[in-house]
Amino acid sequence: MECSKCGKALDAKEGGAWRAAISGSVLGDEISDIYYFCESCGVYTMLVCYETFLGEDEISIRGPISKEEGDEQVELIRQCSTPWDKSCRCAAHVAYFRGTLD
Repeated sequence: MECSKCGKALDAKEGGAWRAAISGSVLGDEISDIYYFCESCGVYTMLVCYETFLGEDEISIRGPISKEEGDEQVELIRQCSTPWDKSCRCAAHVAYFRGTLD
C-alpha cells in the first residue's frame, strides 16, 4: 500500500500504518474498507475491496482522506468487536454503512 498523497510505502501490518478495517454485506456483495495512516503526510488512504456476488471483484484506492475524517471513521470501526464480520449488525456497522447492510 502506498500513501495516496506522497506515494510513501505504508506498512500493512497492525501497529504500522494500518489503522482499522471493516467488512459489510450490501445487496449480496461484500465490501471491505481498510484504513492506513501516513505519518509523513498526516492523511489516510483507504483500500476498498468490493467482492461481487455476480461479476468481477474490484479493488480501489480512496484518498487522501483528512486526518479528522479518517480518525472519525477509525473510531467508529473500533466500536465493533468483530469488524471483519460482514454479517454483524451492531450500531457501528449500521452507522458506518449508513443503514445499507443486507
